[in-house]
Amino acid sequence: MIMAAFPARLAYGMVGLDLYFKVHDDTHSIALAGIAAGVNGIFASVSTGIRASVIERIGNMRALRFFVPGYAVMLLAVDMCHGATLLIIAAGVLGLTAPPINLSVRPMWKTAVPEEQYRATVAIDTASLNIGVILGPVFATTLSLSSHPSSALIATSFFCLSGGISLSLLEFTKKWKPDKKEEGSPSIFRSPGMQLLIAEAVLIGFGTGTNQIGIPAISSLHNMPRFAGLAFGIGATLSILGSLMAGVFGKHVLPVKGFRVIYLFWFLTTIPFIFSNPGWSLLLASSLFGFISGAEQVFYLEMLEFIRPPGSAVTALGWIWTIEGSFTAIGQSFGGYVSERQSPHTAFFITTVMFGLGLAVIHLGRSRLKPGYSSVSS
Repeated sequence: MIMAAFPARLAYGMVGLDLYFKVHDDTHSIALAGIAAGVNGIFASVSTGIRASVIERIGNMRALRFFVPGYAVMLLAVDMCHGATLLIIAAGVLGLTAPPINLSVRPMWKTAVPEEQYRATVAIDTASLNIGVILGPVFATTLSLSSHPSSALIATSFFCLSGGISLSLLEFTKKWKPDKKEEGSPSIFRSPGMQLLIAEAVLIGFGTGTNQIGIPAISSLHNMPRFAGLAFGIGATLSILGSLMAGVFGKHVLPVKGFRVIYLFWFLTTIPFIFSNPGWSLLLASSLFGFISGAEQVFYLEMLEFIRPPGSAVTALGWIWTIEGSFTAIGQSFGGYVSERQSPHTAFFITTVMFGLGLAVIHLGRSRLKPGYSSVSS
């Protein structure tokens, strides 16, 4: 399942910077490039919860076979578009039609592996996700800045199609069924634990967006655009290590406790970006941030599985990603604006402020996460 989904995850990681460099090359504007990437993210995120509901109604296999081919074709169509307005509209359409790859994979692990192997499996799956989502920009940057920039969107289309179709053909995908709702259980938006994570997702999403645009923006302003790919690649490598270490060495740590401890370090690793420039300082900042991000994801995803209401295996994650992704997209657009009008360091400062507020929200509302202390790993 991990191998089948990986090409599509790589495609996901490439799309944002594919659009960024496509628009930047066409308009020579960092702000417009950031807006295009942000619009794509907004439309993809806004529709995530809806697509999650579709999966729970028609199943993974049908959803994948519907979304994947159309998305691959539209990626090729975007490559032929020119002009800021048309490209931004195309970016939005791409976002609306994004296939539910990760939404399809995550819930299946609960029934695909024994309980005692669940955290280790989540760690490995998170490592795979991090390789695709964060290493994807390395491919996107390299191909977009090559002598054949069109190859970036063409490669993304191929990866999406091959990964999505392969995943839809797996026996796990064909047999998977969502868990049933229990009478009297709260809805996602009435669950205390989910309410807290939704508030945190708003803050972290916005801060992540400003960081994601700040890195290519500061690299471009120093006439070192390729350095963004290197920074993302270093972060990807360390995030893989972080997620695997959380799965191996943190297997006896309860998910909420691990999440809260890691969160503090996650916030601290955003600070070095404020003082970074393309060179060793930016690579160090990306390394620290990537490592802790990988570990944090493992505890977060396991915690989410236990505090979500029954019958929301897909929709709980889908709506969290809807909200976090929407604010990531807004953060990308805002990050592009402040990077051009002021400085990418301002975008990095905003990231630190947002992560600090997220830490405060989790600390003050920690009592709402008590259901998460029931761990399969303990």
